[in-house]
Amino acid sequence: MDTISSPEELEDLIGLPLDRVRKKVRTSLSDFDRQWLAASPFCVLSTTDALGRVDASPKGDPAGFIHVLDEHTVAIPERPGNRLAFGFHNILENANVGILSVVPGRTDTLRINGTAQIIRDADFFDHMVVKGHRPRAAVVVSVEEVFTHCGKAFMRSGLWQPETWDPEGLPSIAILAQTYTQPETPLADLESYYGPSYAERMYKD
Repeated sequence: MDTISSPEELEDLIGLPLDRVRKKVRTSLSDFDRQWLAASPFCVLSTTDALGRVDASPKGDPAGFIHVLDEHTVAIPERPGNRLAFGFHNILENANVGILSVVPGRTDTLRINGTAQIIRDADFFDHMVVKGHRPRAAVVVSVEEVFTHCGKAFMRSGLWQPETWDPEGLPSIAILAQTYTQPETPLADLESYYGPSYAERMYKD
């Protein structure tokens, strides 16, 4: 492999950004950013531990779930999950985080970089209630950089084009669970667990 090992080599390969690209990076949320977050039901939260090991965690709720506290602060609710909490542990070691916010059907994305803290409760949790459930915690991010990212990756991947989808081409989540974590559990039981009732339990502990 021909490895790049210096900034100079990298610049020779990909070039330097245009001035207008540099200028798109802002330090606070604009009106458009607020509109975007109000329309977005999904994001990926990236964190890094003290040793530089990275975790990227998907977060999703009804559109607008990333709550804007002010032009410099957003909050992401935490819902019941697998309790591994890799991202939370990382934040406790290294507060720097990145958010990639997605709106279905849009090829561009909104990116937010900043520092985070974990909040156990706050008044704004009342605005994050879904199906009667308050979040168990929230990640509050102080915005340092925010910018819109062009849609080339989504366009190249054809992500929003249903004709490219083949979800049945992979083993089901029930098969994966039996293969890796619960080999002793009958597949029929796992298929039942991950069936329609799975969605009904998403906000319950």
